[in-house]
Amino acid sequence: MLHQQLSSLLAQTDIALTELQQQQLVQYVELLDKWNKAYNLTSVRNPSEMVVKHIMDSLMVAPHLSGKQYIDVGTGPGLPGIVLAIALPDTHFVLLDSLGKRVRFLMQVKHALGLDNVTPVQSRVEDYLPSVKLDGVLSRAFASLQDMVQWCEHLIDNSGRFIALKGQLPEQELDSLPTGVHFEQKISLEVPELDAERHLIILSKD
Repeated sequence: MLHQQLSSLLAQTDIALTELQQQQLVQYVELLDKWNKAYNLTSVRNPSEMVVKHIMDSLMVAPHLSGKQYIDVGTGPGLPGIVLAIALPDTHFVLLDSLGKRVRFLMQVKHALGLDNVTPVQSRVEDYLPSVKLDGVLSRAFASLQDMVQWCEHLIDNSGRFIALKGQLPEQELDSLPTGVHFEQKISLEVPELDAERHLIILSKD
C-alpha cells in the first residue's frame, strides 16, 4: 500500500529511485510509525501522510545538493537527512540532534536499512565540531534563518552553504540576515499532493 503510494508520487516528479531505495523509504516510514507510539518522534500519526509530508517533502531537496558531505542539524527522527541519505547513497550525512531518544531511533534506522552514509550524533549544535569539511548545513523546521546562521556558522567555511527547508517564503527573516552572510538563492519546491508552500533557502558566507 505505502509502496504503491510512493511510486505514484515519485511518478509526478523528476526523481528516479531504484526498487531498493523505494523499499528503504517504506521501511523507514514503518519504523517511524512503530517507534512514534513510544517516542513521540513526529506529530504526523498516519503512515500514508508521512509519505507525503515527510518523505516526499524531504526528497524534493535531493536534486539541489551537489556536495558530498552534509550535516542535518536538529534532524529529529531523520528529516530530511535519512531520506536524502537513501536518495543520495554517495553523499554522507551527519544527523545531529540533542535528544537521546531520537538518536537511538536513528541508530536503529541506520542498522535496519544498512545505511553506511549516515552518522547519528547526539550533541547541541553549538558544541559539535565536524571531523571533515562540510559542503552544507541542512535544516528543516529547525529555527529562524538568523538562529541557524548563528548556531551553525562554525560548521562551514566560505565554500559551504546554509540550506534551509521552509514553508512560506520567510521575507522578514531574509530582510534581517546577520552581517557576513548573504542570500544566494530561493527555490520553490513542488511536493506532490502537499497542499502547502515549500521553499528551499540557500545562504552563503561573504
